[in-house]
Amino acid sequence: MIVFDLECSQSHMFEGWFDSLEAFQEQNAKEMIICPYCNDTDIRKIMSPVSVKKSNPEKQVKSGHIDYQRLAREVVDYVNKNFEDVGSKFTAEALKIHYGVGEKRSIRGSATSDEEETMKEEGIEFFKLPLPKTEDDKDKKN
Repeated sequence: MIVFDLECSQSHMFEGWFDSLEAFQEQNAKEMIICPYCNDTDIRKIMSPVSVKKSNPEKQVKSGHIDYQRLAREVVDYVNKNFEDVGSKFTAEALKIHYGVGEKRSIRGSATSDEEETMKEEGIEFFKLPLPKTEDDKDKKN
């Protein structure tokens, strides 16, 4: 069995248990997966805070050893591909999303210490992730 974190089009999050990824995909295509909160059948799999990734045998790391550089690259790639870059408008966008004025979505950007304090006081959950410069960032400067 495998557990996936799921989200409906109304942003309700829940989990589902499946025999395999293929079983999830098949059931989702047939609209057999239903949001327990609103009965929506427009469901997508979301990133779980804990997940197990199958890897090819040639890429396996010795037991007890973690390739932290590879892990960091994968996290950075995921964030860059799946979070909207709002730059220095991060706090303003986070506040809009928090109060239902803006579209709920995953965002990334920068905030000052004062802005971080404001978000904490407003009850906005966020985390700081140092991202290295990418080739795209270097190209923008040239």
